Amino acid sequence: MIVSLLYKVTRRLLSVPAVLLRGEAAKEAELLVLRHENAVLHRQVAGPVRYEPADRFWFAALFGLVDRRRWSEVFPVTPGTLLAWHRRFVARWWDYSARRRTGRPPTRVATKSLALRLAKETPRWGHRRIQGELARLGHHIAPSTVWRILHDAGIDPAPRRCGPTWREFLTAQADSIIAADFLHLDTVLGRRLYALVFLEHGTRRLHITGVTAHPTQAWTAQQARNLAADLDTRMESLRFLLRDRDGKYGQTFETVFHADDLHVIKSAPQAPRMNAYCERVIGTIRRELLDHILITGESHARHALKTYEDHYNRYRPHQARDQLPPETQEQPPPVHDLDTYRLLRTRILGGLINEYRQAA
Repeated sequence: MIVSLLYKVTRRLLSVPAVLLRGEAAKEAELLVLRHENAVLHRQVAGPVRYEPADRFWFAALFGLVDRRRWSEVFPVTPGTLLAWHRRFVARWWDYSARRRTGRPPTRVATKSLALRLAKETPRWGHRRIQGELARLGHHIAPSTVWRILHDAGIDPAPRRCGPTWREFLTAQADSIIAADFLHLDTVLGRRLYALVFLEHGTRRLHITGVTAHPTQAWTAQQARNLAADLDTRMESLRFLLRDRDGKYGQTFETVFHADDLHVIKSAPQAPRMNAYCERVIGTIRRELLDHILITGESHARHALKTYEDHYNRYRPHQARDQLPPETQEQPPPVHDLDTYRLLRTRILGGLINEYRQAA
């Protein structure tokens, strides 16, 4: 502001002799311009000529006293540059940018993280639904801001119009789903045996109902009856039975579960991932038991699988249940006195599986 005021005063003072002595003042102004140009060149003998703000101020103040037709001969810069300097001085005089705040304030990082969390945990919500939820939680931002946050993160701001994936469906319906699948194993003499495996999705409780070398539809229906009797009251919380399209199940197998109001869902052909949980537990049985033991017959297989089923339900931790076994509801109390801590081992199936507990 001081520079602009000084520039304005200088222009007024220099305009006084221009009015009284127009011709002489113009000549004197030309001389002053040439002298100042020489002074600038003396300061910068080597390299390109650079004008400091004071030089620009002086040239811009004198340009009104020199005939416009002689500007190219008198001034060391082009007329466009000279006029640009003048506009810059005027713009600085009327500049109020330092006195006002421009644009909207940036969105807080915590609000962005919360918006992304809501979008990932509930993919059916669009940006307007998420904006409403944020407003309910005390974060008042515009729907367009939420749209931009989701768009920049690579998330579709509009809700998904199609149905859920199998993973999402199974997770949402876990407490009401029980899955079935066949497990085959070979004896030491090469005889193939079959076991029918059931897995409750919600609790991860495992049921191995029987072992046979000839899994007929009648045998499979009897295993379904045995399972319904074992579950008893828990059958009321189950609503879906998930199985593949194996012909060994039959209509009688489904009728047993229909009597308990269970809806049988068949997976698509050659789509094991639609029954992923049951496929996974069968793989666990192979890795932890069957790959390390020689089965001699049906009775041996029945005993080994029943023992493993008891270990799986009573002791083995599961990530999906916060490292709790299927039949355990809470973690044991933490150990504080490690000096007196004693660990006991229980050998299962001759030491093939070990269980540990604290000494009483």
